[in-house]
Amino acid sequence: QVQLVESGGGLGQAGDSLRLSCAASARTFTNYAMAWFRQAPGKEREFVADISSRGGRIVYADSVKGRFTISRDNPKNTVYLQMNSLKPEDTAVYYCRARSVYTYWGQGTQVTVSS
Repeated sequence: QVQLVESGGGLGQAGDSLRLSCAASARTFTNYAMAWFRQAPGKEREFVADISSRGGRIVYADSVKGRFTISRDNPKNTVYLQMNSLKPEDTAVYYCRARSVYTYWGQGTQVTVSS
C-alpha cells in the first residue's frame, strides 16, 4: 500500500507560479513511475505530466508543455510539479499518481487561477 499526499495548491493570478509536491510512503519509491493529473469542475480527469521511476523519461500534455515541469527527488520520496505562467484554464484539483504493478492516487490539491 502506498499513500500519496499532495500539497502546494492554492490561489493565484494568471501568470503566477505554483509548485505542487507529492510525498509518497512507498518503501521503494524508485519502483514507481509518478504522474500528475487534474480534474476541472464538470470535466473528466486529464493527464498533465509523467516521469519514469529514475527520471529518465518525461512526458507532458500539450496544454502544459513549456510551462510545467515535473521532477522527482527519490531520496525524499517526493515528486514535484512546477507550474509557471498559470492560466485560468489550469484551475482544477491536481492529483498525484504512483504506478507500478498497482496504481495509487493521492487525495488531490486545489489550484485556482484567476484572470
